[in-house]
Amino acid sequence: MDKRMLGTLEVSALGLGCMGMSQSYLPIPDEGEMIALLRTAVERGVTFFDTAQIYGPLTNERLVGKALAPVRDQVVIATKFGFAFDGDRAVGGVDSAPASIRRAVEGSLERLGVETIDLLYQHRVDPNVPIEDVAGTVRELIGEGKVRHFGLSEAGVQTIRRAHAVQPVAALQSEYSLWWREPEDAIMPTLEELGIGFVPFSPLGKGFLTGAIDDKTTFEDGDFRTTVPRFDADARAANRSIVDLIAAIAEREGATPAQVALAWVLAQRPWAVPIPGTTKLHRLEENIAAAELQLSDDDLRELDEGSAAISFAGHRYSEANERFIDR
Repeated sequence: MDKRMLGTLEVSALGLGCMGMSQSYLPIPDEGEMIALLRTAVERGVTFFDTAQIYGPLTNERLVGKALAPVRDQVVIATKFGFAFDGDRAVGGVDSAPASIRRAVEGSLERLGVETIDLLYQHRVDPNVPIEDVAGTVRELIGEGKVRHFGLSEAGVQTIRRAHAVQPVAALQSEYSLWWREPEDAIMPTLEELGIGFVPFSPLGKGFLTGAIDDKTTFEDGDFRTTVPRFDADARAANRSIVDLIAAIAEREGATPAQVALAWVLAQRPWAVPIPGTTKLHRLEENIAAAELQLSDDDLRELDEGSAAISFAGHRYSEANERFIDR
């Protein structure tokens, strides 16, 4: 697979989001199957893997660390701090106090079974801790050899600039896809100006852009999408036009809707590295093949103009989760 740069960090053009292997998208799969999937991803050329302290919580880092231990020298592992914990228990809210960052990093190093975290993100901005203090703490951890690169997630433009002035930011992770293009307005121009890479999560719209979900789809109790307004049945019915647009181009190109949606993201910037998540081998192989799909200028124009003309129904987060987004 081709490589891309996140700041000075080289990764595969497509990464793998690992959250769904431990939470959010039910049912939770067997650990052994996920270890096999992660190792297959490496065999197929994926070198960039995304986890976080809060996923599970804690269990996803252990899974990723165990799976990638035999190929540690071939991969880049990104993890995150920033949610509040009481010991091993997530208690809600955010916490990026310097002492908390250090505790989180020590725990992540142990769970991942590594000596250094390749890319460490602040998972959500903490309004009670100056971002300069956060960036300064990560700078110290980099100096100590415990972290290699610094990242932010769902951070606003001013936060990005202030953090970058203290410790260069390698990557910003935020949601971005054909049905959530807000980062284009101010975030992506700022990243380009500062030389920061972009890591779009949910590039397949939490599964919606694959065409496998419609207004009649039911989700298991506890599935994250049952809390997302954009996944209300009425919203899914109203938003179906974006799936139809993608599917028409996919048929023309001899590809799947998921591959077209991912190829569109990859075509937006050479420093954008989407991290679609999956727990299924056939979906992993489908997604990886998207890195080879070259959409024509006409295809890209049709997707740009068609998606921009749609007024999507429903917010992308519940009110409880929306409060963590920095603007």
